[in-house]
Amino acid sequence: MKILFEFEKKPLCFEHPVEIISCHHPAELARAFQKIELALSSGLVVAGFCSYEAGYALERKLRVDKNHDFPLLYMGCYTAPAKKGSFSGHTCAASALKDITVNTPQKEYFSDIDAIRSHIARGDVYQITYCIKMKFAWEGDAFGLYRRLFREQPVPYAAYLETGGFKILSLSPEMFLKKTGSFIKTKPMKGTWPRGGNLLTDVAAGLRLHFDEKNRAENLMITDLLRNDLGRYGRDISVPVLFEVAKYNLLYQMTSTVTAAVRQDIPVYELFSSLFPSGSVTGAPKIRAMEIIRELEDEERRIYTGAIGYILPNRDMFFNIPIRTLLLSDKTGEMGIGGGIVWDSTPQGEWDEGILKASFIMKTL
Repeated sequence: MKILFEFEKKPLCFEHPVEIISCHHPAELARAFQKIELALSSGLVVAGFCSYEAGYALERKLRVDKNHDFPLLYMGCYTAPAKKGSFSGHTCAASALKDITVNTPQKEYFSDIDAIRSHIARGDVYQITYCIKMKFAWEGDAFGLYRRLFREQPVPYAAYLETGGFKILSLSPEMFLKKTGSFIKTKPMKGTWPRGGNLLTDVAAGLRLHFDEKNRAENLMITDLLRNDLGRYGRDISVPVLFEVAKYNLLYQMTSTVTAAVRQDIPVYELFSSLFPSGSVTGAPKIRAMEIIRELEDEERRIYTGAIGYILPNRDMFFNIPIRTLLLSDKTGEMGIGGGIVWDSTPQGEWDEGILKASFIMKTL
């Protein structure tokens, strides 16, 4: 497995793992985390991903006896990152996507949004992050496609993973967690607004997102959820930044920052069992939201809204949330598209927001 992280403009490249840790069944997940601890204790760096469905396996109430066709966890164990910032012998040849469709017709999507609003009206949940998938055929060079997309859509948490069976191109603007020593930070993202067409309207668009009541309400709900999740094993919970607006090529996005202190040697399993998946990709309250997501969404999310990142032997770690992320097999690919649904969401508005989030692919290709 080859992995390139380009988190916060600090590239790390990993090749030639000494071991691969993976699992496909929920009953195997705890043992996989034990293997990660053994690898870290041996001085190895562990890098790879957890799929969204690993979150169901981490919660006893949600666990099902099922062998998944896509890994719940897939991590390589490496002696060290490569000294260079990219792969050896990799070219950036041309690539193309075609026959693009979505897995959920608009009529069904609208019906699901109405169903979520009914759950909210009954008090089952306050918010649901609901997702569909873009499907397509592709040909060419996957790494070249990643480079092209990253050049056209610079983001702070990009990553590229390549295995024998699939490739992952993550153009993610969202951090899952960053742990340094005993200090841990997470940055839930909730809130989207299109860019303006000129300087004046663009500045106004950023301000409209910052002060928009609906987007603030979504963001605050998830920020509170992350505060609670961090409180399971952390202390000194703080929210140093609230309603921060970040600018990307085609849209604005709102994040907040939640920090805490944890044990420096906290087991990775404990940390993930308290935080994963991020509340920003489930809704609140998390467990009930995940139950509804499993009922409504047509397919498993796989890598989409899981976590991609690395863990150092001293237990420092850095993971993104793989949104704006392509999963490619031999000839076909997919990319999840999602958004937070609250009571005052409209089906057409959420559909349009999803198309906006996916438009970076269409603009580039």
